[in-house]
Amino acid sequence: MTRAELDAHPLCQVARALTWSACALLAYGILAWAAAQPWFALATLELKTPVAHVTEAQIRLVAERQISGTFFTVDLGRVRASLEKLPWVRDARVERRWPDTLEVSLVEHVPLARWNDDALVSEAGEVFVAAAGHRLPRLAGPEDAVTEVVDSYRRHQAALAPLGFRIEELRLSPRRAWRIRLDNGMQLALGRVDTDARLARFVALYPRLFAATEAGGEAAPTLPAAVDLRYPDGFALRMPHDRMPAAFAPATGEKPRPT
Repeated sequence: MTRAELDAHPLCQVARALTWSACALLAYGILAWAAAQPWFALATLELKTPVAHVTEAQIRLVAERQISGTFFTVDLGRVRASLEKLPWVRDARVERRWPDTLEVSLVEHVPLARWNDDALVSEAGEVFVAAAGHRLPRLAGPEDAVTEVVDSYRRHQAALAPLGFRIEELRLSPRRAWRIRLDNGMQLALGRVDTDARLARFVALYPRLFAATEAGGEAAPTLPAAVDLRYPDGFALRMPHDRMPAAFAPATGEKPRPT
């Protein structure tokens, strides 16, 4: 049998394939052994992005519990998933940097308001659970209505801006009725339909009903405690202590006569 015939023999081809497979497995084993040696141990976890809420202690705890292996064997997906479980982290990115460093980039939630009783909602409209020390407006509604409530909050706050009012609480009831509490304590009942138009009418008429200053002085006018906007052509006011808006009071100071 010639050399060419021997090389073409099926048994020789099988033997050749087994030999190359054994060499490949041996090379892989050597590389895996070398990659697991302490020569390539990770020494540094470097945070590449500034953070406002995530603490160094939280990142160190993740590093101690979740980072195992060497530069080559560390599970980057596991580290990233652990970082994204931190309360304020929206997104995390983890990369290797030769020879012994993991670089971490974090994107934090930017809080917009409190959501219901125990959560926050971000500027991106995402609900997350974290502790916020600073004052935030409160949004409330059914759990599946967060996007609708956030959009309404932004529209209504923009509509109230010319009056210098800020929304302290916006609530959507299970019956889909809207109610606002302002930072000055005033409450606005918007109802379930035409809420944008009703609020726009209130904003347009408010300066005519409540002057910036009272006659003969600089004292601020008495504001309504509550405003019911659920009327087709107007709204009802409830004044504290039954006081009357300045626009309705007679110039002589006498009580108006009923009509």
